[in-house]
Amino acid sequence: MRDQDPSPVDTDRRLSTKEAAELLGVKPETVYAYVSRGQLSSRRAPGGRGSTFDAGEVAALARRNRRESAGGGDGPGGESVRTRLTLIDGDRYYFRGVDAVELAARHTYEEVAEWLWTGRLRPGAAFVAPESSVAVARRAVDALPEHATPTDRLRVAAIAAATADPLRFDLSEEAVLGTARSLIPTLVAALPAVLPGHRDSGPLSHRLWARLTGREADEARLRVLDTALALLVDHDLAASTLAVRVAASARAHAYAAVSAGLGVLEGPLHGAASGLAHRLLLEVLDQGEAAPVIADELRAGHRIPGLGHRVYAGEDPRARALFALLEDIPHAAPALAAARDLAATAARHTPLHANVDLALAVFTASSGMPASAGETIFAVARTAGWIAHALEEYGERPLRMRPSGQYVGPKPPRPLPGGDTDGPTGHS
Repeated sequence: MRDQDPSPVDTDRRLSTKEAAELLGVKPETVYAYVSRGQLSSRRAPGGRGSTFDAGEVAALARRNRRESAGGGDGPGGESVRTRLTLIDGDRYYFRGVDAVELAARHTYEEVAEWLWTGRLRPGAAFVAPESSVAVARRAVDALPEHATPTDRLRVAAIAAATADPLRFDLSEEAVLGTARSLIPTLVAALPAVLPGHRDSGPLSHRLWARLTGREADEARLRVLDTALALLVDHDLAASTLAVRVAASARAHAYAAVSAGLGVLEGPLHGAASGLAHRLLLEVLDQGEAAPVIADELRAGHRIPGLGHRVYAGEDPRARALFALLEDIPHAAPALAAARDLAATAARHTPLHANVDLALAVFTASSGMPASAGETIFAVARTAGWIAHALEEYGERPLRMRPSGQYVGPKPPRPLPGGDTDGPTGHS
């Protein structure tokens, strides 16, 4: 039996948070999560208590949610995207059934990547880049203009590394895993070094540090960086991951699939979000308090970066884990305090929790890194997850990621444009 629409809503009035939640069939916290995703807009209630919502907007969202539920949550092409990799459940997430936060706390990025790829731990796993691959990637990256972003460089490095691998079209599991173990360190090695006298050896996080800041590393900061990489390895079907699976569905090789992910990652609502949070955090540190900074953002109609997440009603578990590590770094205290001020002040308008972008911003801002550093960390980390998803997709039916368009244009047939029916080009 088809689901019935709820009672008609007076679309000319404003709804309270409780009314919006009841209409949507969700908790009040989820209503604010919809606001953080840009799916709903809110307005301060008279007297400054709580928020109100446009009834028509809420009703439209409720209809969309019902349509999606009726479709069984199917992915592109009308079928579910099966995965054994990541489960997000409540405010926790798991890699192959193991708590991802606990895994990142006990194992290096390389070990977590191996677990995601194979379901087996390889203690002491190390990724080594072939010299030929690094040489061609560096030449390509060095040819870019100075204003090129880190994601530009990573994308070019991935394409260049592909040209150095004549066996890149071998999509067997063993070959793709070999590509993964060499591509990730190649991407890092292709980035310009900032720290003088660095050595391209040791754990990947040590090598990446030298590309992010000119400051000397200490064990506490390197631990934060390595944990951040491990936490960010995968997060189910984020936009960039879906792009990777679409590419892999068409049997694009691993380098091309990673390139597809990097193209999507550059969006301000995905990988680049940490850079926006970094800049906002520096403004709070400069002004001494968050209130005027947030006021300017709200006045401009902007969402506050670093707050709220589309899948977590509470605090992002990745942010919670990184904040706990940052507590042990004395030089991070001012940025950490600014982030807390930001979250607490913004909560007066919309009760949203800190996400991983804000935690990355605290780390990058307190480590002398540029605003783009968080995006670099995100991209390098997520490359491992993208390859895990590509591997899964190679085992599925080819080209299954093919949605059908819902045509809403003019009803055919229509006459040819130009008003001349003598021929397709309008000439007699």
